[in-house]
Amino acid sequence: MSDPRIQAAGAVGPAAAPDAARAARPAGGPARPGEFDRLLRANLDPAASEPLRWSAHARSRLVQRGIQVTPEVVQRLDGAVARAQAKGSRESLVLVDQMAFVVSVRNRTVITAVDQAGMKDHVFTNIDSAVLS
Repeated sequence: MSDPRIQAAGAVGPAAAPDAARAARPAGGPARPGEFDRLLRANLDPAASEPLRWSAHARSRLVQRGIQVTPEVVQRLDGAVARAQAKGSRESLVLVDQMAFVVSVRNRTVITAVDQAGMKDHVFTNIDSAVLS
């Protein structure tokens, strides 16, 4: 003969939890992947939804080194900064194709830009992360 306390505990166990969670979920289908993270970052840190800024030094380096920044590069750079921010980075080296950018993740500001020729003997300092984009 089985113990009635064990049967009662089994009826309240983990099998009932998923149904309760489904009942609490709003109708309308699943959210897009990453949507919750994006909304959370935007609400916790309003700077996360701001566009990237370019420092005067970075703009000068773009002109000096003849670096062409296309909208695709900016989009990839922006995504890399968002990933670095999600990991808690402060200053990040972002590599996009044959270009390198040092970015202040907190301020969403590109600090400097280096082309492939400039990367040969270049040492990047004061960074805490690197992102390949």
